[in-house]
Formats: sequence, structure tokens, C-alpha cells
Amino acid sequence: MTTAFDPIKVGPYEAKNRIAMAPMTRSRAYGPDRSPSPLAAEYYSQRASAGLIITEGTQPNVIGQGYPFTPGLHSDTQVTAWRQVTDAVHAKGGVIFAQLMHTGRIGHPANYDTPLTPTGPSAIQAAGQTFTPEGMKDFVVPVEMTTDDIRQTIEDFATAARNAIDAGFDGVEIHGANGYLLQQFLSTNANTRTDEWGGSPRNRIRFTTEVVEAVAAAIGANRTGLRISPANPFNDIVEDDYTQTYPLLLEAINPLGLAYLHVLESMAPEFTPVLREQWNGVFMLNPVTPGSRTGAEQLPLIQDGAADILSFGQLFMANPDLPHRLATGATLNEADMSKAYGGDAAGYTDYPTLQNS
Repeated sequence: MTTAFDPIKVGPYEAKNRIAMAPMTRSRAYGPDRSPSPLAAEYYSQRASAGLIITEGTQPNVIGQGYPFTPGLHSDTQVTAWRQVTDAVHAKGGVIFAQLMHTGRIGHPANYDTPLTPTGPSAIQAAGQTFTPEGMKDFVVPVEMTTDDIRQTIEDFATAARNAIDAGFDGVEIHGANGYLLQQFLSTNANTRTDEWGGSPRNRIRFTTEVVEAVAAAIGANRTGLRISPANPFNDIVEDDYTQTYPLLLEAINPLGLAYLHVLESMAPEFTPVLREQWNGVFMLNPVTPGSRTGAEQLPLIQDGAADILSFGQLFMANPDLPHRLATGATLNEADMSKAYGGDAAGYTDYPTLQNS
């Protein structure tokens, strides 16, 4: 019987277990040019016992930044800074992928160093507010991307993926979930285009498909993952036809042979088995747990074959040695979410391990 503590092949790598650290924005990129600081190297290396670490969302270009102090992978300064992170993780035997996240319309001009307006598939303002250095502010009407903008953004993802490999990452995860740019193109409310990038489900999957293809061509499909969250309403997303859209997407990218598909469950957990059945490769799951967080209770999903890998967010934030704690049934620290975003070492690198508690 396969358990969460058995190894698994992820692309060219042997993951020591099936417990992944989910991507989590921490807003602590205080280095030059939105680069990670030495504290980030400590944070990630503390969690190197994960089978796979997926970093916080990292923007592939300047306009892709949606939140204060999130890191990028689009400059030499950022590549150099990330090397200290990957070196620290590898020194402890870990495997680490960079998550490439373009937030699209989810952003605000106050989050850029120079005056810019967020872009999206259509000039439709998202309902809600976002964090800025000046406090919470309403989302703005994004600039509708031209075909040239779209093509350039696809190339920016590929370039950022190459930068990730240059920075020592083992691969990248493309963020197609949580209402950010790729899911905006997939949706029926943020994307009202009538050209080849909008309209029918087949047209709306085009941007995500071409980003995945470009990244896979740049660094190898076996070092490329994709995260999706069908029917997830986060960041004012509506997907009226997700049961048609996502099977078309998987049909398009299945032949590439990606490292994995990462599914973040939200409002339609009954749809997950459909995706599991259709996907040919490694299937990573961040299961929906209403009113709670992913915990030891979800480990049987590996044994049942519902997933090949489980990703944990808040528990990995609070428990650097999470795989050991789960394997031994030890007490789990709970994350202090008041210290999740921004700040210093508090709530970041000061959570105790069993050895140090």
C-alpha cells in the first residue's frame, strides 16, 4: 500500500516523500529589485524535508506583481538572490520548484515602483480590494492586453523559467489558479474577448496552453508543473463552464509529459476525480477542508489513490519538520496568520521543530 511517506518520481527527481510544501505568498522580498533576502534562504531550507517545495508566487515580469514585496525572476539581481535559496535547500537534500505567478488584473498601481496599471484579458474591474503599501485599495480597471501583450507575456513566462533554472531551481510551477492571469483567461467573467483568446472554452484555454508549452519548451516538460483551481471564485472569478473547460485544457497539455498537475480544490471537489482520471502523470492535490486546513486527516487520500502527492500550506508554515511530525503523530504547531504577510523573522523562521522545541 502506497503511503504519503513513500518516495515518488517527480520529473527527473526522486522526491523523498509525497508531502509537498504548497506555494504561499509571504511578502518578504526585501532584497534589491524585489529579490529574496537571506532570511528566505533560512525559511525554505528549514522545510527541506518536504518531498517537494513550491515557492511563493514569483512574478515573471514587472507588470505581473500584484502584492507588496513579492519576489520576481525577471532580472539578474533576482536570479543571483534566488541562488542563495536554492543552494540552501539543496544542501539539505531538498527539491524546490519556483512558482511563476502573474496576477493580471489583481493588483494596484501603488504596488509598482513606477506608475503602471495592471493588465488582464479584458478591461473588467474585479470586485474587491487588495493590499498595497498605502493600505487596502479597490482593484482598478485593468488595461486589456493586446495580442502583442499576450505573446510577450508568454515569452516572459518562458524567460522566467529559464531564469529559475539559472538560479538553481529544479523546476517551475505555473500558477493557473486563484483568480490570477491564467485563470482570468479561463474564466467566463474576466475574459469577454471575441478574438482567438476568448469566447469558446477552446479559445479561453489557449493562453494557458501556450504558456505551458512555452515553458516546457524552454526548460523541459519534466521540470514544469501547472496549478489549477476549477470553479474557484477567489478574486472575483466565475467559470460557468468549468466542466467543459478543464477537460479541454488537460487534453491539450497531457501529451507534453509535465512533471505534475497540482489541483487546488475549492467549490467543486466532486470534479477532482474527473481530473484525476484524465491526467496521465503525477497528480498533486491540495484538498478542500472547509473551516480547517489540510492536515493528517487527509493523508489517506494517498493510500486511496485520490492523489499521488498532497500539498500542505499553513501546516508547513508553522511546522518546518512537518513530514516527521505527520509520520510520528506528533503535536502540530498552528500558524499565526497575523504574521503571515510581511514583517521579519517572527512568524517566518522562528517556528520550532521537534528537535528544538
